[in-house]
Amino acid sequence: MPYAQALALQMELCRMRYEDQVPNTVLIVEHPPVITLGARQSENKVLLSEEQLQRRGIEVVQIRRGGGATAHNPGQLVFYPILKLRSLALGVNDYIRRLETVGMELLRTAGIEADRRKGYPGLWIGPRKIASIGVQVKRWVTMHGMAININNNLTIFQAIVPCGIDGVQMTSVETETGRKADMDRLKTELAKLCRTYWVKNADE
Repeated sequence: MPYAQALALQMELCRMRYEDQVPNTVLIVEHPPVITLGARQSENKVLLSEEQLQRRGIEVVQIRRGGGATAHNPGQLVFYPILKLRSLALGVNDYIRRLETVGMELLRTAGIEADRRKGYPGLWIGPRKIASIGVQVKRWVTMHGMAININNNLTIFQAIVPCGIDGVQMTSVETETGRKADMDRLKTELAKLCRTYWVKNADE
């Protein structure tokens, strides 16, 4: 799904969730090549010119989530929970930790043991980063979410300083295991995890 289309859908679902027109919902997508810039300008470090990015077929989109520049492309699994945090008795920090837990459990099904890193939201395998988090909470409803590198081409990250962290090395399930993962299976597993942690609640 093109990034702009997914963003518009999130915004509409956020409005509907706030008004209780829909239950807690999670979008699971893959995007064409795109670099997204977060709300903190100091963390948006893009290393190529707009012309160079266009030649590589990479779109650039400015959004209002937390965190700095990150990148999406096919083979990366992205999920956007649209949740009313109060319906789940969660604060923002609890929610981010829950995001990380869902990502760790999903990666475990692919044979990857990932960990948190204090002060750096996302998931890591030693010094290598495999998943990025950027969230926005408006009127206690969440937007944006987590991107997990599965089979995607990691060269897209050479165009940015991922999440504003100098020297970070990005990795993926394919890089770590030496084989392509079954994306359809992982999407099904992710949907199960999301239902377990977020979708099933009293107002469903």
